[in-house]
Amino acid sequence: MAWSIKDLFASKSAAASVSKSSFSDLLVDLHSHLIPGIDDGAKTMEESLELVRTLSSLGYRKLITTPHIMHDMYRNTPESILSGLEALRKELENEGIDMAIEAAAEYYLDENFLKLLEGEEMLTFGDNYLLFETSYTIRPYALYDHIYAIASRGYKPVLAHPERYSYLHDSPEEYHAIKKMGVFFQLNINSLGGYYSTPVKKAAEWIVDQGIVDFVGSDTHKMRHLDSLSKAKHAPYFQKLFDKNTLLNPTLH
Repeated sequence: MAWSIKDLFASKSAAASVSKSSFSDLLVDLHSHLIPGIDDGAKTMEESLELVRTLSSLGYRKLITTPHIMHDMYRNTPESILSGLEALRKELENEGIDMAIEAAAEYYLDENFLKLLEGEEMLTFGDNYLLFETSYTIRPYALYDHIYAIASRGYKPVLAHPERYSYLHDSPEEYHAIKKMGVFFQLNINSLGGYYSTPVKKAAEWIVDQGIVDFVGSDTHKMRHLDSLSKAKHAPYFQKLFDKNTLLNPTLH
């Protein structure tokens, strides 16, 4: 019989609990949009500094910021991203903000992605991890071929916020199929607090229960994401992240 995440969670509710783990246990936030003016994240340097200060106050000690690279919207390049990173680092130093920060990118699987993959050095983090995303609603053409192409070039594919793709919500078995291809999963912490939607929250909880989360991130664009993040740590499934999954964020420190 066909089943879905919606069916699985139709009668399930978790009792609220006080989480024992915190952002300081992660050390590193993977996935954010902090470089000013290059995508839909921070628009000004002042906004960037405010976001970094808040992430520091939450307990993070290192940030790996990941600007969008999307052919039709944000045509960022390694050069533009690293130049923006250097400017942000200088301002952090000038302001006395003690935060290590690096940059990778969040690549969108569009018609231009394979050209990028073939033509230039990609922006990665850690042990050659490459963060990518897809449309939230439409299953991308040749998804598995794209994953294979990433891995065949020596990169380790990391799927950003897998819980947010509605085309996977009715096919939970495909999450496992994608994992078997060697894909790492990066879950958004705010998904556990219901920030995006109830279906996304349920999908996130299911993924946590399966023990297939590898990385977590704030996906910070604006201060509202950090306001929500402060509340999400009290969600019942925040502690389960640590109890049921082997999180690799600390290995990036």
